[in-house]
Amino acid sequence: MNAPTTAPAPTAPAPTDRATAWLRRRLGRAVLLSYACALFVPGPGLWLRHTHALPLGPLIHLPVAAAPCLLSLVLFSAGLQVPVRELGRVLRRPSALLAGLALHLAIPLLVIPLVAFLLHRTPDTDGGSGLVTAMILIVTMPVAAGATVWTGKGDGDQPTMVGLVLASTLLSPLTTPLVIQFLTPLLSGGYPDSLTASLHTTGAGFTLAGVVLPCATGILVRIALPPTWTGQALRVVAPVALAGSLLLTYVNASGALGSFISHPRPLLTGAALIVAALVCLLSFALGRGAARLLRLDPPAASSLTLACGMNNSSASAVLLTTALPDKPHLLLPVLAYGLLQKTAANRVVRPRARRPACPSPTG
Repeated sequence: MNAPTTAPAPTAPAPTDRATAWLRRRLGRAVLLSYACALFVPGPGLWLRHTHALPLGPLIHLPVAAAPCLLSLVLFSAGLQVPVRELGRVLRRPSALLAGLALHLAIPLLVIPLVAFLLHRTPDTDGGSGLVTAMILIVTMPVAAGATVWTGKGDGDQPTMVGLVLASTLLSPLTTPLVIQFLTPLLSGGYPDSLTASLHTTGAGFTLAGVVLPCATGILVRIALPPTWTGQALRVVAPVALAGSLLLTYVNASGALGSFISHPRPLLTGAALIVAALVCLLSFALGRGAARLLRLDPPAASSLTLACGMNNSSASAVLLTTALPDKPHLLLPVLAYGLLQKTAANRVVRPRARRPACPSPTG
């Protein structure tokens, strides 16, 4: 008789995998800790916000800015984790993908004029143009790559979510400047000129070099590497990128919260929270309403809703810092939106209580 074969013992997860899983379970608290550090110890974050010269020799000095580099690292990691082979099913049934892209373009044109109208009726000296500028730079950014993480936690359609992230990212060099240019007439003061000048100098170039290329590079690396090498690369890149995203949150928050400590503006803080909450609520509500109107199945509906409400707030913070470096307080609504969209996403993907199945008849 043949000796009974024993199943191989399960291998213990690598230390980096355990560290990544540990940090992801506590990601909400880690983000709050980043905000607390920015509030009480903003010095290193303010230093990292500036461009520094990296010496490459006696005559060559390369200008390096921490925020764009960290953003590229996060997006490269997101692209490396994209299951490209699963996108075939999405292309065969593209209704949710096309609806998500259409809504992603339509939501800024529907929500921002309403917010601008409400803010123009307030006693703010610039008619709320600063807050409107921040909101424009948020809602015109591509779908956040982190939306795929939330889809994986719930019952969402992961291929559809990945398709929406990729499509909105690849189209962003065209769509972002176009939508921003359409919305600039809603602004007053010096904001239209600053935003237009930033678009001409860094707008399309930023979305291409800062958003599209890192994500596309990650995807191409995943396609080129053998599966075993991809797993090993992810064990290194994923935890580093996760730590980089927290450092990026700290750097962005230092600019906003550091100035708030030195010059407290409670009315601005309250207005930033209200405006960010309103835009976030309307974006998620429009996504859910469209999913019901299209009668999508629950997984596709969940992914469509997340794509409408989750934008790349890290990219918008970097672009806002580039466009208006003298107004760091405008990062407040961006930071508030980043927290609110994660809270709303957690509610969208939360498993619904299911009714107990009826007992089958016996006999």
